Amino acid sequence: MRLLLGMLAALFMVQQAEAKPARCFTSDDGYYNCNFRGFGGNGSFVISAPNRPTITLTIVRTGVAYGSADFGTGRVVNLPGPYLRSHQDRSCWVNNATQDKVCAW
Repeated sequence: MRLLLGMLAALFMVQQAEAKPARCFTSDDGYYNCNFRGFGGNGSFVISAPNRPTITLTIVRTGVAYGSADFGTGRVVNLPGPYLRSHQDRSCWVNNATQDKVCAW
């Protein structure tokens, strides 16, 4: 049991260390300070901030991602259409269906 708790604590610290402060932009919320955490080793990421939805962009192939949002209700909402990486700002992704933008610097 002690070993399991130690492993869980180490995993939690590693995950916390991965999150880093960033500046974010979404079409709905404008510019704001956020936490950025990459996952999957392919550029997928999560951005979060107090009083803002937690946005996840999951890369499915180079330059293409699908998004979801958690508005704090415990239910994750899939965002429509794919997000394509912006050619003007590689830190931004633009939704192909709605033109909504998600950026993290």
